[in-house]
Amino acid sequence: MSLFRLPLAFALALGLSAGSAVAQERALVIGTGPAAGNYFPVGGALCRVLNQGRADDGARCLVEATSGSAENLRRLGQGDFDLAIVQSDWQFHAPSSLETVEQGSAEADGQAVRAVLSLQAQPLTLIAGPESGIDGLADLAGKRVSLAPEGSSLRAATLSLLEAMGWQASDLEIAATPAGPEMIEALCRGQIDAALLPLSHPSGLVKAAAERCNARLIPLEPAVIELVERAWPFYGRADIPGGLYAGHPEATPTIGLRATLVASAALSDDVVYRLVARLFGQLEALRAQHPLLAHLAPGEMVAKGNTISFHDGAIRYYEEQDLPLPTQNSE
Repeated sequence: MSLFRLPLAFALALGLSAGSAVAQERALVIGTGPAAGNYFPVGGALCRVLNQGRADDGARCLVEATSGSAENLRRLGQGDFDLAIVQSDWQFHAPSSLETVEQGSAEADGQAVRAVLSLQAQPLTLIAGPESGIDGLADLAGKRVSLAPEGSSLRAATLSLLEAMGWQASDLEIAATPAGPEMIEALCRGQIDAALLPLSHPSGLVKAAAERCNARLIPLEPAVIELVERAWPFYGRADIPGGLYAGHPEATPTIGLRATLVASAALSDDVVYRLVARLFGQLEALRAQHPLLAHLAPGEMVAKGNTISFHDGAIRYYEEQDLPLPTQNSE
């Protein structure tokens, strides 16, 4: 569906007035993810905050639902989008997969991709059944474990994480249970021992499992977290906040990906500078837009998950604010 045929109610939900929904203004278009997923509402939250500052720059922000990171990178390279939300592993691999559309071409039409900021963490979430006997990662050997669906980016991310930790898929008895309500049913009935998948939090799946059968979040050991961080720079420590789920008052340490906002290098430095300044300047308002964004922290939004060169407009703002850039952007 074309952005410019969106229902008026949706335009209003993004903070646009009835008149501006049809006004001939310059638009910043963000590629997100499936409408039923997490990236689409997060993109909407970004646009609502950015659209509150339209009087300053005359641009309006719009989102488009997509199939996810691969499509976003391809279409960003083709010039369809100005900005896109992508998983940090897709951001990392984009420069080395420019010729492969299936892996998210970052320069399909000579259009380079630049980092802007990172958003919510997507922690590797290990949920164990109450009778599973699982208290740590090592206890998964030989257990019946549900992963994200075959062929999905979440499953690929989980398997690459296991590989970084020295595990192989053959070390687990991988169950075919879908990552949804059926997974919770199987976990609580003892048909599987655990589920392992990257999730944004709060998660309805984890909430249901904890409340229904006292399923437990299992922390990762510090040595495992350090090992993965050394192996793959797009992963980082990602605590699951305490107090979100029954029986879990304390934070659960783990490792995870992040959702990241990237831009076309062709996007004006001034435009990127203004949008970054607005998002950081209105951080409290951004956090309040969606529970997934409630724990955003300025330092992490720069340092975590961003592994490619930053857009010059973003660099200008971060240097003004004395926010340290990752190594690859500060040399």
